[in-house]
Formats: sequence, C-alpha cells, structure tokens
Amino acid sequence: MKQIPYWLDTAPALPDRSGKDLPDEADVVVIGGGLTGLSTAYHAARKGARVVLVEKDQVGSGASGRNGSHCNPGITISPAQARKRYGQERARELYDAFRDAVDMVEELAVREKIDCDFHRAGRLGAICKPQHFEGLEAKQRDLAENFGHETVVLSKSELRAELGTDYYHGALLDPLGAAIHVGKFVVGLAAAAERAGAEIHERNAATGLTRLPGGGFSVETMRGTIRAKQVMAATDAYTDKSMPWFRKRLINVGSFIIVTEPLGEARAKELIPNGRLLVAHKNVGNYVRLTPDNRLAFGGRARFAPSNPASDVKSGDILKREMTEIFPQLAGTRIDYVWGGMVGFSWDRIPHAGDVNGLYYSMGYCGHGVQMATYMGRAVAEMMDGKPEANPMRGFGFPKVPVPFYNGTPWFLPFGGAYYKAKDRLL
Repeated sequence: MKQIPYWLDTAPALPDRSGKDLPDEADVVVIGGGLTGLSTAYHAARKGARVVLVEKDQVGSGASGRNGSHCNPGITISPAQARKRYGQERARELYDAFRDAVDMVEELAVREKIDCDFHRAGRLGAICKPQHFEGLEAKQRDLAENFGHETVVLSKSELRAELGTDYYHGALLDPLGAAIHVGKFVVGLAAAAERAGAEIHERNAATGLTRLPGGGFSVETMRGTIRAKQVMAATDAYTDKSMPWFRKRLINVGSFIIVTEPLGEARAKELIPNGRLLVAHKNVGNYVRLTPDNRLAFGGRARFAPSNPASDVKSGDILKREMTEIFPQLAGTRIDYVWGGMVGFSWDRIPHAGDVNGLYYSMGYCGHGVQMATYMGRAVAEMMDGKPEANPMRGFGFPKVPVPFYNGTPWFLPFGGAYYKAKDRLL
C-alpha cells in the first residue's frame, strides 16, 4: 500500500525545479506552488509581469495534489444560507463564480493542451436519511428559480440506476459536475506557467517577508532574498509561521483518501454505472469517484486529526470500513493507496481573497479548491493589475481581529468532529 497521493503517482514526472539561483528582483513573487499559486503565476506572466514562484516542496505537493479530484459547481454554503447572508443579487454573483470556475478549468486545459482527463461526469449529492428528501427537492427548486442552475432530483429507486448500493435515500444530480485528474492538471499548469514566462523555484521556502519603505516587499527564502513590487500568498492550509496573520484566520482540517486496486471495467460499472462523482450530504460525509483506470477513490474526514503517516493509516482503516458499509461487494478488495492532506477552512465557510496592506492572498476554499483555486489565481492576477472588481470574494475579507484564543492550531477539532458526527446520527 502506497502512502502517496494516487493523483501524483500516476501523473507525468515533474522536472526538477530546485537548486536555481533567485533573481534579485521581480514584478510579482508568488509564495506557494499549488493551483492558486500556479494559476496566479500563469495569468500574471501572460500579462507581461516578471513572475517568480517559490515553493517549499514540489508544485502540487500540498492540497492541490492530495484532494478527491472533483471539479464541481456549487457554493461552499447552501444557496439559502448565501441568500440570507448576502442578499439575492450578491449570492447569485457568488454562485455564478463557483460555476464559472469549472468552465475556466475546462477552458484552460483545452487552451494549454493539458491532458488531465477532464469530463463532465455529473455530481450526485446523496442524502443518507429519507426525511432529508424534502430538503433535496427544496434545494432543486431554489437553484432553478434563484440561481439559474438546473439539477435533477433522484428518488431512492431512481438512484439505483446510478449507484450499486441501497445505502442512500435519494440524490441531487448536477450534470455540470466534472471529473479531472488533478495530478496531471498540476503538472500541465506548471509547464504552462513556465511557457508564459514565470520562473518556478522548488524546495525553496519563503521564510520571511518585509515591507520596503519605498513600496514593495523583500521576500526572504532559503536560497536568498528577492525584491518584489507585489507578493501573492498562495499557501492556504499549508501556511506556516512565516505568515502568522493568515494562520490565525484559517482552520486547517485533515482529509484522507483510499484508492482500491484496479477493479476492471465491468466491476467498476456495477458500483457507479455512469461514472458519476458522489458526495454525501452530511456534516461528516464522504466523497467518492472512479479513477480513469477503474479504481474506486473513497475519501472523507475519517479522523479529526492532522495528516501524518501513522494518522493516514488509521484513517485509511476507518475509510475502508465506511466504504464496505456503502458498497458491501468491495469487502476483501485490496487498498493500493492511502494518504492524507490538509484542507483550509475559513470560519464563515467562504473563500477569502484580497490584500492586507498590499500583500495579496486567496485562501480558505473549504473543500472546493480544484476549481476555485484555479479561478482565484486568475482573479488575483487581475487584482494586481488594478482591477479589484475581478475579485468575486470582494467584501468577504478575513476579519481584522482574529478569533480569541486561537493561534492557528485547531485544538478544538476532535470536539467539533464528535459534535457533527452526533448531529449526523440524530438529525
């Protein structure tokens, strides 16, 4: 069993971008080589900026290569919650951005000829209790009437044509949901950023950031210091102590995934006949899909604990039990991959982007990072170019005052996890 992400293990090998000397200065320095940083670098370089990206490991080594490889429309809170918080017009604008983000990933893959297995598989948002079916129908009406988004309600009996299990009691099918091989996408986006003129420096962590009296920043790294007119913090859940302001405003939650041995086409189709993406509508749910080579990838929170080798194995055991509860026919199936990673959550469950005293950022994707990180990278490049209206998250900035008694270490997660699991059982 490999303790590395399937998506990175089955992607083309990355070139070695480490050991290079930094230039003395750049127009833009991007800190972080995930999808946010790569997209920012790509779009800023296409505008003619001299861009340098520094990454403490390899591109995609954080959340961007460790996720479930889903690329779905849909806001990080419910449409009804968004409308209540922000009003109909602003909620619709926000929802449109999440939907446009999936289109942008597709367009970018086509334009740059990134072979990343992108296809509109369709997403099933499944319910686990029959009493939740009315809420499913209400959400379908809300999306159609207030957000211009057409989805299909499937009853328990209709769902049997989509899933080889009787575990769920209905689902909302969103035909715009897309599957992607995120490892291949990361590799392709990094290459596209370099073709656009960006420099990528791997295994070269940013260790400090100083604002200069005449404007701009001095960015200290493991391999030297570089002056930049503008800096983008694209570190999300992997933000370290060199940027404490952001650490105190993000909750980093572990998420874990197992991938089975190859099942063969016939057996895979017994599980998910039409190749849909599956997400359970629970507070602590699972996200499931078939891989391009007919394995089942099964992910979830599993344990409210950080990701490390021992924790990942324990979480993998939990996920296998959950997987075989939903798909009993997989009992005895070998697990070939298990891994974990960190997901950045904001306190209000909405991504945040903007600038803090001239330092640009986009973070807190709350599990919607594949499409939103890519989309927000382009938005930040536009913001740096003097177009603040390009930011769909404008007005949702992180609070100036951090949450009391929180220093960036989410000590409360085991208690919160127990609460939400109890809520799933009882409601």
